Amino acid sequence: MKILVTGGCGFIGSNFILYMLKKYPDYSIINLDKLTYAANKENLSSVEKDPRYKFIKGDICDKELVDSLVKEVDAIVHFAAESHVDRSILHADEFIKTNVLGTQILLDAALRNNKKRFHHVSTDEVFGALGKEGKFSEKTPYDPHSPYSASKASSDHLVRAYYDTFNLPITISNCSNNYGPYQFPEKLIPLFVTNLIEGKKVPVYGEGLNVRDWIHVHDHNEGVDLILHKGKLGETYCLGGDAEMTNIAITNMLLSEFDYGNEMIEHVEDRKGHDFRYAIDFSKISKELGWQPKHNFSSGLKETIQWYKDNESWWKPLKERVIKEVTKKQ
Repeated sequence: MKILVTGGCGFIGSNFILYMLKKYPDYSIINLDKLTYAANKENLSSVEKDPRYKFIKGDICDKELVDSLVKEVDAIVHFAAESHVDRSILHADEFIKTNVLGTQILLDAALRNNKKRFHHVSTDEVFGALGKEGKFSEKTPYDPHSPYSASKASSDHLVRAYYDTFNLPITISNCSNNYGPYQFPEKLIPLFVTNLIEGKKVPVYGEGLNVRDWIHVHDHNEGVDLILHKGKLGETYCLGGDAEMTNIAITNMLLSEFDYGNEMIEHVEDRKGHDFRYAIDFSKISKELGWQPKHNFSSGLKETIQWYKDNESWWKPLKERVIKEVTKKQ
């Protein structure tokens, strides 16, 4: 199989490419990535000379480029997205363009070229927020609360519409919060870990009582692999890590790993429209495809901390770039 992966230099996409090339010796991958601020070609330095891997710098909104690449492949796995909620509050237009228009351009190219599978990677944030009880499932109504989640919800609806209207062979996955190696250091876990490595305080929104369900990126990508090969066309599958944690609980786990106390916590103003709780019911993919998350959160977090300790040369330049960018906008 030859696969076009969009956003393959990002956190989840690059891990997916490494996973697929290792698992399937006869597969080849074209990686289309715009190389925006959160992308990093170095994530894939170990395979850049592999004849089965090809990198193309480009935008999913470039119709001609997208069409030429889609013609070469059997399937498309669509990771590319603007994904940071805080940035979407400041610059919603970028999220609409990439996440909605870019998805539509990819869908049109897949349709024109009679592709046998289009897999769309989405998020649990499209469902809005949960109270103290219940979990998101494939039947949960959409209720996005940020420009980011609204743009992802729009793209999900577009993907389903191309199945219903044109019978394009699609599948969708909605996952919970990912963590693991190569995650851009503005997200919660890598931001806190790298701050603590540098002896800096960690910024906790409000009282840190918001709850998220955490999934290791390797578990997520095993799920995407299964859906790509065995998922039913037109279906959505929810992927979760069975690891609900408040932000303050994660913060305390990290502080403990670094032998710090509450003196390293800086409480900051809560995010606008901050959803209280996310949790995923992944029983559908478990029953249909036999998928289960393999990583225990506690041990997975320790492994992730160690990865960042061992790879300062990877994250330090990225973090410095973020700081410079924020400083320019102030």
